[in-house]
Amino acid sequence: MHALHTRFALLDGVFRPAAVVLDGESIVAILPEPPPGVSVETLPDDAVLLPALVDTHVHINEPGRTEWEGFATATRAAAAGGVTTVVDMPLNSDPVTTTLAALETKIAASEGQLYVDVGLWGGVIPGNTHELAPMVEAGVFGFKCFTCPSGIDDFPHVTEADMRAAMRALKPLGVPLLVHAELELEGTNPYADASPRAYLRYLHARPRAWEDAAIAMTIRLVRETGCRAHIVHLSSASALPMIKSAKAEGLPISVETCPHYLCLAAEDVPDGDTAWKCAPPIREAENREILWRGLAEGVIDFVISDHSPCVPALKLPERGDFLDAWGGIASLQLGLPNVWTAARRRGFALTDVIRWMSGGPAAFLGTDRRIAVGARADLVAFCPERDVTITAEALLHRHKLTPYLGTRVHGSVHGTWMRGARVATDPASDEAPRGRIVRRGGEGRA
Repeated sequence: MHALHTRFALLDGVFRPAAVVLDGESIVAILPEPPPGVSVETLPDDAVLLPALVDTHVHINEPGRTEWEGFATATRAAAAGGVTTVVDMPLNSDPVTTTLAALETKIAASEGQLYVDVGLWGGVIPGNTHELAPMVEAGVFGFKCFTCPSGIDDFPHVTEADMRAAMRALKPLGVPLLVHAELELEGTNPYADASPRAYLRYLHARPRAWEDAAIAMTIRLVRETGCRAHIVHLSSASALPMIKSAKAEGLPISVETCPHYLCLAAEDVPDGDTAWKCAPPIREAENREILWRGLAEGVIDFVISDHSPCVPALKLPERGDFLDAWGGIASLQLGLPNVWTAARRRGFALTDVIRWMSGGPAAFLGTDRRIAVGARADLVAFCPERDVTITAEALLHRHKLTPYLGTRVHGSVHGTWMRGARVATDPASDEAPRGRIVRRGGEGRA
């Protein structure tokens, strides 16, 4: 039994002094002062004790593309960012997680490598509807599909008919369909003749209308089938009114967005700097501010990283070609300080950030994150007033390429506790990983 003694713990939405007593994997007492006979760790005066984060959208890429990332590097980086549960996307691993056999292969590959807990999404592709129920039985939290090419040949995109069939199969299973919402539409790119190094050419090649059309189709299918759906990495602010209306109608639909859509803007993307490329693209500052309003109003449910790294060569740094470079932002370790920095500028409180990055995604998985007696002891000590410059040396992702390098942010993670024990994030540590595969409704759930 031991206690974390802090001047500021987030308890029932209020910061106050506390000694949070941990025994085994749980919080067993919250007292004004540490009780006698327990070991005590006193947190720094500028630290606040918060529920740990949950990140439900991470591309770990192992097995098959471990050179892009991997279970060990991704989960250690997550812990360094205050995240104690991540959920891995069904691509870009090889095999992709679209069959029960592939799911079992991925679980086997994770053994002995997890510094935090990891859940798994399955994938919906044309023709694999018969695989969905066995994967749910094995513990996946739901399924991801693309309405446009994914960039991976063995994860083809679905048609409306494919989505309808999948949603009819998933409705009785009680799990959501996650939708990468972009429908390729005919249109004219006003920057089509610009250099492929020009970010505006790429931005206008994937306009907001693509997202809006795919989201409208998803809402229509939710209404038709009753299946729960979730829009991943929303970047288009013009989709918010239809999402708000769908929620008001009582349709089971939820939405996430990402730090790169809340913290970055198209006007700041240097031409040729393909570290900024992702899909959907980072949009204009005006669009970004409307996304913030969507968060404030609860139209957007929560914020996740969409950590999607690759080997640096695939970003084509010498050519700087936004059209051919691999898309994806690496940021798993950086979400809390980045979002807090941007949120405080807009008048939001740290409690808002924790609701968006901890409580919201945890509820999406069917669990919770609280500092309360009886709760699982997943905690992060965060120093919100510290000024930090993001450097490659501090990052624990396998590759250090990210558009955030050199950015000054407010906030630094002092320590992360998972199931009652501090997670060792120093790569030189010989402490064995303690993370688990967590399953929907099963033992060790997130």
